[in-house]
Amino acid sequence: MMNDPHSKRPMAHHTGRHVDSEADSDISDSDGIPYARPEPGEIGVAGAVFLILNKMIGTGIFSTPSSIFAATGSVGISLLLWAVAGLLTLSGLSVYLEFGLAIPRSGGEKNYLERAFRRPRHLVTSVFAVQIVLLGFSAGNALAFGRYVLLAVGRPMPDGWTPRVIAVACITFVVVLHAAWPKWGLRLTNALGVFKVLVLLLIVFSGFAALAGYRLVPDPQNFDNFWGVEKGDGYGGGGAYAYATALLQVVYSYKGWENANYVMGELKNPQRTLRIAAPLAVVGITVLYVLVNVAYFAAIPKGELAKSEVIVAGLFFRNIFGESAAARSLPAFVALSNVGNVLAVSFGHSRVNEELAKENILPWSKFWASKKPFGTPAASLFLHWIVTVVVLVAPPPGPAYNFIINLYTYPGAWINTFVTGGLIYLQLSKSEKWSSPWHTYLPVSILYLVLNLFLVITPFVPPNKDWNADGYPYYAFPLVGTGVLFLGAVYWLVWTKAWPEPTEYTVLEGRVAAENGGGTTVDDTTLGSELGRQEGVYEPLLGATRRHEGYSYDSISSSG
Repeated sequence: MMNDPHSKRPMAHHTGRHVDSEADSDISDSDGIPYARPEPGEIGVAGAVFLILNKMIGTGIFSTPSSIFAATGSVGISLLLWAVAGLLTLSGLSVYLEFGLAIPRSGGEKNYLERAFRRPRHLVTSVFAVQIVLLGFSAGNALAFGRYVLLAVGRPMPDGWTPRVIAVACITFVVVLHAAWPKWGLRLTNALGVFKVLVLLLIVFSGFAALAGYRLVPDPQNFDNFWGVEKGDGYGGGGAYAYATALLQVVYSYKGWENANYVMGELKNPQRTLRIAAPLAVVGITVLYVLVNVAYFAAIPKGELAKSEVIVAGLFFRNIFGESAAARSLPAFVALSNVGNVLAVSFGHSRVNEELAKENILPWSKFWASKKPFGTPAASLFLHWIVTVVVLVAPPPGPAYNFIINLYTYPGAWINTFVTGGLIYLQLSKSEKWSSPWHTYLPVSILYLVLNLFLVITPFVPPNKDWNADGYPYYAFPLVGTGVLFLGAVYWLVWTKAWPEPTEYTVLEGRVAAENGGGTTVDDTTLGSELGRQEGVYEPLLGATRRHEGYSYDSISSSG
């Protein structure tokens, strides 16, 4: 069966498959360009750890502790929230480990949702594609980089065109680096990951020194009434809504732990690497976050801490090292932290864009899946660059931009809800014959499901303050974020139903029947299509399966 190479129809529906990264590494794309990874399976445990660390550690730990304490009015409860958020993150990590070790392929949630929700065909993929392409930008940390660079050189400036121009230069540098010199992109990512950890350790050990009396301010005595809930100037008295909002902010400060799942095809021995790197990174970050907050409380009086907002780390450095040292060092530290986040996000999200393009989910998929001219995912990196730059330059300064940044995080809670619900379904349904080297116990999955439902519902709860305090109604960003997911359903209807192409394509469905070099057995695996084979867009997957002896083709079906 022949196909129109420009068909808008998906080339193959896949519900999970084993892909050997070594076999995958020597395949060329439809343009004859070798797939550079930058090297087959080059990212080991350390590299995967830093990919996660760089996405998790942004500006949050340098600013969020102020609002957490202001909401709770308690030192002990504030620290407890940071520890609880770490445990909740570990519950989500367990869910993603079970999926990631069973389906060791780049793409993250895309693969997991497709495995769990196979009907209607391609609906969940379309919803995820719209969300990850339109909202998977790096604008927030790129703009933060621009503002902190200006602060470091003595020209502090609010959101405006100067920091935005610097932000565009930042994302452009990152995308060009990953596309043209991928090895150096990973090396810089690792180096900035080490730097971030060293900065946090500097704060932690400085906090220990402050507890011993080595500080430039009197003892704030914040630990004298450790569990007491106080109401003072700028903190406490917020009620249940304030506590819920505080937990929401802390959970978002941990965001990024799933980054290695997006690049499974780039990992050396992906199952072993993910099994070690992801828990190591999340546990390490949890310990560091709690200790950094202890350090803040050791050196900053409660009133100053509650009103410090984004400069809480700056107050800490001032109280420990003096005004001049804080003014010089902190902005540079945070700016470099922002670059590390942009490097990690662009690397991970471009791989998801590439996976979507390989399966003809995106318009002009052949272009976005191309490896020209460097043998890297340059086109999918370019797509990430386009969306990020549009978000940077289109909105006017102020609340409109903050509104768009909120959209980056909110729909992710919906996606996590569906991923976790899908895992629960797979585990409980015997007909699915689900298996994975990692098992998440049902109470853990339910805990993470409840957490994400909480994150989905809470932004719709009216606040105690002005409903339009940020320049737009409080319900605007969750409403629009949810609307983006519905836009994905509309895209699916248009793409597959309203304007179907008058062509057919063959889908080969197979079953892994033999050991796959340490891989797992995944049932009902879609291996490819005639169009994918002709155009070469599916070549990485087909190339990998040809290297195995254990596939038996159970059926050949056509879809119109």
